Amino acid sequence: MDFTRAKQLNDAVRAMALRHRALAAELLAPLGLHPGQEVLLLELHEHGARTQVQLAAASGCEPPTITGSVRKLEGAGLVVRRPSETDGRATIVELSDRGRALLPALEAAWVELAERTAAEVDAGELRATLSRVAAHLGSRRWACGDARQR
Repeated sequence: MDFTRAKQLNDAVRAMALRHRALAAELLAPLGLHPGQEVLLLELHEHGARTQVQLAAASGCEPPTITGSVRKLEGAGLVVRRPSETDGRATIVELSDRGRALLPALEAAWVELAERTAAEVDAGELRATLSRVAAHLGSRRWACGDARQR
C-alpha cells in the first residue's frame, strides 16, 4: 500500500472512531455518563460483582484508569465498592440500586448508538469486519488511552 492510500484509510478509521465516540458522549450525557463508563456498568450487569482487576481485563483498560472511573461511578451513586472478603488487596465493585435502575436507559442509548453507527451499512457485516480488524490489531488497551483525563 502506498502512502496516499494508507493516509486515506487511517484518516477514515480515525474519523469514524472520533465521530462514534462523540455520538456516544452525546447519547450518554443525559444519563450522567462519559464514554467508557457505560462499558463498566454493562460488564457489572452482565457478570455481577467484579474486582477492579477483572473490570480492567474485561474493558481492556489499565487498572489506574478503572480505579478513577469506578471512583466517579461510585460518586454518582451508580456502583458500590467493598473490600474483598478473600483477598485484602482486592476491591469488589457492584452495581448499586441506582445503577441497576439506569440500565434500561443505558441499553437504549447503546442500541441507538449501534443503529446510528450502522445506518448506511449492513450491521452484521460491519461488526464482523471490525471484529476481524480488532483481532488482527491485538491489544485493546489503546481504547482507554484518554480515560485518565476525565
